[in-house]
Amino acid sequence: MLARTRQYHSSSGTNTLVFLGRHINSGGLFVPKRHQTTISTSASSLSAETATAVTTESAADILGDQNISSSNQLIKRFTRNGVPLRMLILGAPGAGKGTQSSRIRNHFAVTTISSGDVLRRNILEQTPAGQQAQVSVARGELVPDNLIVSLIRNELETIQSSNWLLDGFPRNLAQAQALDQMLLATDQPLNAVVNLNVPEHVILNRIIERYVHVPSGRVYNLTYNPPKVPGVDDITGELLEHRPDDNPESFKRRLQQYHALTEPLLEYYRKAGVLASFAGDTSDIIFPQLKEFLDERFE
Repeated sequence: MLARTRQYHSSSGTNTLVFLGRHINSGGLFVPKRHQTTISTSASSLSAETATAVTTESAADILGDQNISSSNQLIKRFTRNGVPLRMLILGAPGAGKGTQSSRIRNHFAVTTISSGDVLRRNILEQTPAGQQAQVSVARGELVPDNLIVSLIRNELETIQSSNWLLDGFPRNLAQAQALDQMLLATDQPLNAVVNLNVPEHVILNRIIERYVHVPSGRVYNLTYNPPKVPGVDDITGELLEHRPDDNPESFKRRLQQYHALTEPLLEYYRKAGVLASFAGDTSDIIFPQLKEFLDERFE
């Protein structure tokens, strides 16, 4: 197994990125150089654990994404070797997966599939799968593996050869193995897994100040991204909700559960040679690292 490290310098110090396993840039991502102009869609990403697991870290995240989306930003569409991007984004609840997914879409032609969005849509449409999922969500339970695997399979079948990024799935080793079986059947295995490493005390501060518009998944932070009218969604005027378990005690329990499920998952992808970890307190620190990682794979 090969390993290489790269250091990134920021105002808060030096971050080290470790690529474990075979050299990722030779493992199948990339191709002909062509750029086209497009306007990115807005981000609304929730985890499968709940309907409100995304957080916004800074006003710069929101304003930066809006400015890029409304400009003639050149979107990189093609990987260097012609193999579509098959990527996962992992991180603890509140680590900023939704924010990073949004920023990625502003620079690269990548379709984002959020398991939380998929669940919420099916629940709202009252599909058979949505009705089953609603029972689990109402009980505060995780959606059964077979149900979420089936929903994700349906989503992947609709986008076929497009570059894609999965957010919120897989959440455990069984789901990861099921996903691998899906992808191997079409001879398009995962070729990148990104882990966001954000200090726990930073995530806790975000969660405590987090308010959510549940139907849309829009998330506000009282410090960095407050609603225009306190307690009210900017778009619909509907009331925002603060989750009862967005508190230090509940957060610690959720984090323990996350680590128990995710550590085997990280080891699984580490052994597969597709895992890259990015560390930082904010997405303004992490995203430049992530963008450079993807720039090496796109033209």
